[in-house]
Amino acid sequence: MSATPVAVLAVDGGNSKADLALVARDGSLLAAVRGPTISHQQVGIEEGMARLRQLVARAATRAGLQLTIGQPLAEVGLYCVAGADFPREVRLLDSALTRTGLASTTTVLNDTLAALRAGTDERYGVVLICGAGVNAAAIGIDGRVARLAALGDISGDAGGGRDLGMAALGAAVRARDGRGPRTLFERLVPQFFGLTRPEAVTRALYDGRIDEERLRELAPVVFAAAREGDGVARSILDTMADELATMAIAMIRRVRMLRREFDVVLAGGVFANQDPPFYARLAEAIQRTAPGARMRPLQVRPLLGAGLLGLERLNPPAPDDAASRLRRAFAELGN
Repeated sequence: MSATPVAVLAVDGGNSKADLALVARDGSLLAAVRGPTISHQQVGIEEGMARLRQLVARAATRAGLQLTIGQPLAEVGLYCVAGADFPREVRLLDSALTRTGLASTTTVLNDTLAALRAGTDERYGVVLICGAGVNAAAIGIDGRVARLAALGDISGDAGGGRDLGMAALGAAVRARDGRGPRTLFERLVPQFFGLTRPEAVTRALYDGRIDEERLRELAPVVFAAAREGDGVARSILDTMADELATMAIAMIRRVRMLRREFDVVLAGGVFANQDPPFYARLAEAIQRTAPGARMRPLQVRPLLGAGLLGLERLNPPAPDDAASRLRRAFAELGN
């Protein structure tokens, strides 16, 4: 066992930011910090590792710990990172993270698994990610893992904030030029961007005056229009609910849990929108195939999941109450 009080160095590394925690063997949260992305796909592997070291230094300072060259800070390094999609990338990340010497052992997982573990008290279940894009993963009762490639259009993905925004803009333009039914989007979409007509938004996107990535910001507009009774908006949300259910069912089948009871964790910014009909449709579609599925919106940082996964890998094992202690700490920490 390391002489350091840090049992787990936990990381949830997404494409836009990175969260890091230092966790004691008894589940106490020693420090939690947030910084810019460490994703090798966004900033390169060397810059990503440099940013990680900076985050660790901040966390160690906050915990009142001294970093010693050549001595691991933690027993277990548990890194749930975006871009850990294929074996070659996992090997690349594992090698780079091991070379940092920050932990005695290194485990690299996809960031979907942090959200899954954070959202359920069990070590198995399903997670649906709906942020800018979509993803899904599952861990079976027997430990088998299933996950989608989630590479966007080239892997058959549909849904997420960007697709919602694109659908809203398309509906607005079609309504305006006579190809589609009238919709609140004719007013709401251009209004969101400070313009007056849907075609003005299209032209601004074409000219580069509006970044296409900003379309994801229209997701709350779609939910708002649906709540106001807009049929076009409701149809868009129904389509996304059905697609998310299809993703979940595929994962459930692959880990053989159709007849089991388990949690379906809902993670990602789109799920922050309130709309009972959308969530009812999603739940009903999943439960028609897997009656034991329970919807559980994620209420804490996915970083908690990385911490729990790290505690589960300690040898000798963490105390029985370590997981509950860490959950309480993250509940107080907030999002």
